[in-house]
Amino acid sequence: MADPKGFLTTPKQLAERRPVDVRLRDWNEVYVERSLLPIIGKQAGRCMDCGIPFCHNGCPLGNLIPEWNDLAYRDDWTGAIERLHATNNFPEFTGRLCPAPCESACVLGINQDAVTIKNVEVTIIDKAWDRGGVTPQVPERLSGKTVAVVGSGPSGLAAAQQLTRAGHTVVVYERADRIGGLLRYGIPEFKMEKRHINRRIEQMRAEGTRFRTGVEVGVDLTGQDLRSRFDAVVIAAGATTARDLPVPGRELNGIHQAMEYLPLANKVQEGDYVDSPISARGKHVVVIGGGDTGADCVGTAHRQGAASVTQLEIMPRPSEARPAGQPWPTMPMTYKVTSAHEEGGERVYSVSTTHFAGDEDGNVQELHLVEVAFKDGKFEPVPGSERVIPAQLVTLAMGFTGTDVKNGLVEQLGVELDPRGNVARDGKFGTNVPGVYVCGDAGRGQSLIVWAIAEGRSAAAAVDTYLSGKTPLPAPIKPTDRPLVV
Repeated sequence: MADPKGFLTTPKQLAERRPVDVRLRDWNEVYVERSLLPIIGKQAGRCMDCGIPFCHNGCPLGNLIPEWNDLAYRDDWTGAIERLHATNNFPEFTGRLCPAPCESACVLGINQDAVTIKNVEVTIIDKAWDRGGVTPQVPERLSGKTVAVVGSGPSGLAAAQQLTRAGHTVVVYERADRIGGLLRYGIPEFKMEKRHINRRIEQMRAEGTRFRTGVEVGVDLTGQDLRSRFDAVVIAAGATTARDLPVPGRELNGIHQAMEYLPLANKVQEGDYVDSPISARGKHVVVIGGGDTGADCVGTAHRQGAASVTQLEIMPRPSEARPAGQPWPTMPMTYKVTSAHEEGGERVYSVSTTHFAGDEDGNVQELHLVEVAFKDGKFEPVPGSERVIPAQLVTLAMGFTGTDVKNGLVEQLGVELDPRGNVARDGKFGTNVPGVYVCGDAGRGQSLIVWAIAEGRSAAAAVDTYLSGKTPLPAPIKPTDRPLVV
């Protein structure tokens, strides 16, 4: 145990964010770089080393949290990164992007502030990179077997790295021009600078993983091509089919899906554009959807110089305390203020868009909404609550309905879909076609980054068993596992 009295004597302290007026001038990460180092030892010492560490259950990766908390407290950073990497291929991603279900399951969180697990995690991996402690793990021998991974998001990258380290020749196919999937083009720079992806890709290249960008499997390369060239195929294409809003005026110019808007802002940071083709500069912006993707749109619009930003959510405003119906150790739906929300804008709850109105040139100018109440299993409009807000740019951030590989690759491979439209799989991540596996959002549906990585690692173990007869690779979850999330 790190500090037997740490949870009693040390208050919770989070990473310091840069002042709003400073960070809005650039696209760098919002946190003060290395601000955690002076405090992280004591924060790690708040861990109680519980007899039954429920944080393990909260995290689908099974991260050995009490162990690396203790090692960080003792200033053993080499030991800490070894324990962290034992279960997580990419802690620099999860430490920045995961909503931390492990903290919701922390035993200390029953009646106090939970341990800042995520902050400790990101400090361990950042320190490891700084010290040169993250090196390629080249396999001792090659198996002679080949694997194609379709998609380079966190699930595909995790599967590819594990299978490469097992000795197989792995090729990752990505239809975009750069590797990373939604990590690359769906996550704004101010949440995670893309240098973190780039150095992981270089590590994976050095280990032997091969990458092919600009290849849309199912179009440029068919499913039959994959089956003839590779001994196994892993579908890790994510859930990229966005939910739409079929209301009058949807066809007006200036209304875009979030995943049309956010990637262009990221491409500016990559140097592909001087200014984004879809910019919020000087416009009244409305973001429809109250989740993390919506918050990403809010922060992006602020940095582009929006005249105003309004975020709409059909659900009521969550409570700030854990709801009675979502007891520990589940991950509760509580009111959260992200860094983007700190930067300005208005959040409006319990409203639904009725229609859009535009000018004579077909550009959106107004959004008409109505307040709603949930009755008899559906949202009903509140009479007399209609109002209009200015809207010259609207982004739809209402989640995703499934993967779009079903528009080509699924038919070509002959794999089946489940009732939700995801690629169906058995208890070992296998589809109905021998040698074809699926992991991540393509099989699970829209979920968290930790679930994506855990599925990639588990699918890799299943593929290695299929190719080799047995496997030393860990399999943290089964496809039927469900998160401790209401």
